[in-house]
Amino acid sequence: MKIRASKLVGAAFLALAISACAPQTAEIASANSNPAVEQAPAPSAAQSEQLAKLFADYDAAQLALSPQSKAYRGIRDGDYARWGDFSDARAVASQNLLQATATKMHEDFVLDDLSDEDALSYRLFDAMAKRSAASFPYRDYGYEFDQMNGAQSGLPAFLINIHSVKDLEQAVAYVVRIATLGQALDTLTETSRTRAEAGVMPPRWVYDYVISDIENLLNAGDNNAILMDFAAKVDKIDLPDEGRDGLKEGSLEAWNEGARPAYVRLLEEMKRQQAVAGTADGIWRFPEGGAYYKTLLANYTTTDLTADEIHNIGLREVARIHGEMERIMRQVGFTGSLQDFFKHTRDGKEFFYDTREAYLADVDGKLSAMEAKLPEFFATLPADPLQVKPVEAFREKSAGKAFYQSPAPDGSRPGTYYVNLYNLNDMSKNELEALAYHEGLPGHHLQRSIQTALGDVPPFRRFGGVTAYSEGWGLYSEELGKDMGFYKDPYSDFGRLGMELWRACRLVVDTGIHDKRWSREKAIQYLTVNTPNPEGDIRKAIERYIVYPGQATAYMIGKLKIMELRSRAKNRLGEKFDIRAFHDVILKTGPVPLSIMEENVDAWIAAESGDDNAAG
Repeated sequence: MKIRASKLVGAAFLALAISACAPQTAEIASANSNPAVEQAPAPSAAQSEQLAKLFADYDAAQLALSPQSKAYRGIRDGDYARWGDFSDARAVASQNLLQATATKMHEDFVLDDLSDEDALSYRLFDAMAKRSAASFPYRDYGYEFDQMNGAQSGLPAFLINIHSVKDLEQAVAYVVRIATLGQALDTLTETSRTRAEAGVMPPRWVYDYVISDIENLLNAGDNNAILMDFAAKVDKIDLPDEGRDGLKEGSLEAWNEGARPAYVRLLEEMKRQQAVAGTADGIWRFPEGGAYYKTLLANYTTTDLTADEIHNIGLREVARIHGEMERIMRQVGFTGSLQDFFKHTRDGKEFFYDTREAYLADVDGKLSAMEAKLPEFFATLPADPLQVKPVEAFREKSAGKAFYQSPAPDGSRPGTYYVNLYNLNDMSKNELEALAYHEGLPGHHLQRSIQTALGDVPPFRRFGGVTAYSEGWGLYSEELGKDMGFYKDPYSDFGRLGMELWRACRLVVDTGIHDKRWSREKAIQYLTVNTPNPEGDIRKAIERYIVYPGQATAYMIGKLKIMELRSRAKNRLGEKFDIRAFHDVILKTGPVPLSIMEENVDAWIAAESGDDNAAG
């Protein structure tokens, strides 16, 4: 491919382009044949150092397989212009590396001989490897393109939000990534085609969202989100006008010759699949759908709860929360049924914003007040700044209502709370406060900033995740806000309960769709009757659970465990209970399975009480 860039760009562009377009098979072969660690078992005095090296070598080898992961970490080395390999061979290499490292850990280290901290890392790595091994046989059941995690919007979002442009070299790397975006898309398109031929396709309605994302980029032409982002970033770096113009010209040609044709091919394939896709929603329809869903539930909740047990926990929690909502309904003087009150808060114009600016201003106000209150409840505070950002226009129609992106460990990127303001009638004023606490403070931002700053733990703990832990913490944070003195407006407190109710209902509808064979319409009807959320919010939520099976169950299961452990600690410790110390016990390990979280809290209770029998 020829790109007409200025002489200022030429040499750097050529070097990066050659490395970015080079075959990656050697990288995969290396990962398969030379697992992370080469040294023999260490003597006992050096166990900690050797275990740290094992985990560091594993992390470096995994990063070598994923240039995007490097960029998320703020690592801008010779791989900064590359996307990496999106083939199944890369997935196999990554899995082999993980399992080989776990095997070496078992062979070279004895759990009982390790320090408490090293033993925790050993157990966490072992648990991670086992969850991954259980899920890996079902990898072909995943959707490469859907409205939640699809590459059609995910790759552009990566360029816009993660690929920084601070100098000429980084600008050239961005152009190379645009030029080679087509290679990545073609690989993923072929995988999607292969899976479709085997009967693994999302339901027919999903394709409308994917097609919309693609057409938004194609129809925008030279003003698409990628090129506009690149131009804005280039305008901020110190370059002669000739160099800046050459870079922009190069990005346009990279789009037209590399990325755009691949998007056209992807669009054609998505329309082809849509024409033959079925209408059933749950993954029970796959040949091993039941076993797949059981594995997903175990992975996301880190428990052995069955689908029936999770479904019934959801029904129980829905009934409890309805009772609390009825008390607020009486408090505000509303007469009628709870469903009438739902309709009142769902349809009343006073419960929604007229402008995006007004919504964002209120978010800033709530988070500022929360930030000032944090030291009373937390001994460890986030070091990274938090920014609130609307979801970009090209993907806001398909994206979820809110999500969070972790800060870069080098401080080059703040934590980001993304809020989707595509339809303000889906974003109730009543829920704003709880949503901000969940995604921002003291929720995901506080937790992940603390986690990223845990410099004395292995990288897989600093940068990895356990869904029940992180999302359980986010939901716990919503209720913690009430303990901290917020939700002064009863309607805002009703919104908090509505958010909790939402997560309780997820237990019912996720298992309903994927285990009990509910239709999308039945699941939508359940949320319509049992929650105050608007129709658009409900529809999007059910569509999310359909393409992201099991994940939504982690929130309430994780939150209930944290609340159970806090109650246990309060009861056992009495006046000795310190909420700040309790939060440190939860947060300063980084993400852990719920069973290990319980062990950690029980050990803390025993230490604080001076009674070895106090735990359990």
